[in-house]
Amino acid sequence: MKHKRDFKELEKRRLKGARLLLRGVTKAEVARQLGVTRQTVATWEQRLAEGGREALKRGDLGRPRQLDAEQERELGKIILAGALAAGFPTELWTLPRIGKVIAKRFGVEYSTGHLWRLLRRLGFSCQKPEKRALQRNEAEIARWKRHTWPALKKKPGGRTAPSSS
Repeated sequence: MKHKRDFKELEKRRLKGARLLLRGVTKAEVARQLGVTRQTVATWEQRLAEGGREALKRGDLGRPRQLDAEQERELGKIILAGALAAGFPTELWTLPRIGKVIAKRFGVEYSTGHLWRLLRRLGFSCQKPEKRALQRNEAEIARWKRHTWPALKKKPGGRTAPSSS
């Protein structure tokens, strides 16, 4: 199972690094004491200079999202409108189809693995299509099985002499 990050602890570590930097401790020593790289400490120092301690409190971790909140809402509306409305020949949504819609509408390409995460964040889940058609007429099917199907079956033929060839 993937290790979960403790965001409070990470924030405490950044703020402790800021205190050490403000006391004049070198970046290399701060990195050694806190178990991070010097590049990380340099980033903290830059944030501290630009926005003070508040800039270190918000932890923008990970890669930034490629779609903003409004674009994600619009994608949700497109999905709810259906695949036919999006120009596909059937009503079935697949990850490659959703990827095509995102690329065409927003100019962003996602891997299928990331599309799963995006769709879950939007509140969608994996659905298996029904095996039976919605337009299924049970009475007509029962009539066909009773009358038409027996007439189509092969009837055993009469016994004839075996062929000599």
